[in-house]
Amino acid sequence: MGGPMARNLMKAGYRVIVSDLNKESINSLRTHGDVSSFETPAEISKEAKYVITMLPGSAAVEKVYLDPQHGLLKNVQTDSILIDASTIHPETAKKVHQSINTLNKNIQFVDAPVSGGTGGAAAGTLTFMVGGSQQALDLATPVLQAMGKNIVHCGENGAGQAAKICNNLLLGISMIGTSEAMNLGVSLGLDPTVLAKIINTSSGRCWSSEIYNPVPGVLENSAATRGYTGGFGSDLMKKDLGLAVAAAENANARMVLGKKSLEFYEELSKNGLGGKDFAVVYQQLRNDSSKPNKQ
Repeated sequence: MGGPMARNLMKAGYRVIVSDLNKESINSLRTHGDVSSFETPAEISKEAKYVITMLPGSAAVEKVYLDPQHGLLKNVQTDSILIDASTIHPETAKKVHQSINTLNKNIQFVDAPVSGGTGGAAAGTLTFMVGGSQQALDLATPVLQAMGKNIVHCGENGAGQAAKICNNLLLGISMIGTSEAMNLGVSLGLDPTVLAKIINTSSGRCWSSEIYNPVPGVLENSAATRGYTGGFGSDLMKKDLGLAVAAAENANARMVLGKKSLEFYEELSKNGLGGKDFAVVYQQLRNDSSKPNKQ
């Protein structure tokens, strides 16, 4: 995600400097223009007043921002704008914001997780769900507009993360439901393309059935048709559902399907499918359906 987002910043005329543990990602970005790189986040914040992070989880965000030796806050400049586009626990976003406030440097911070996947990142059509003050949002907006199409202010810090995990909770559940329906139809002898057309003109229609159908061949350019490569990894969905379940426990919000769905994505990971696109749910169901029933 970070690579195509950085490319769009370059297209918009911004000077981009980066830090990434994956050197191949940096080299790939350099094929699109002049890019400087640094070894640590602390070196980045010493050079840039606008800093955007895209990281795999809450622990990584805490380390990148708060590490006393190499974290962003060690050298962060007065009046900097910090944007975290990772998907993390809302409480982690609040913790980072509180740590920033203790510096008394007039630093603005927003949590701004994204929706739209790698395709949206490449096209510059991402949706940003932003948590933070109105002032922070106003200052971050020009940069966000270079990478996305929709910028939604969800509330104070942590609210962007709350919105994102609610969305992905529903997405993870709906992909399982869509896959179960498609698998049942195929098992009953239906043509999956015909079934998909029926669902998508009926009350069962959803994003997972219409835009991201999990059956190979139903959609020409889908992750499923590409062998479940690219797109949004099953392990990432597992992480996001874990965040949703944890948030529900903290908020005392009853959750039924979310917990069951998390168990299924954990099963995918154990079966070696964690690196596949999350639509691989359908493949797992087909594999299970081909096994003889136990009497």
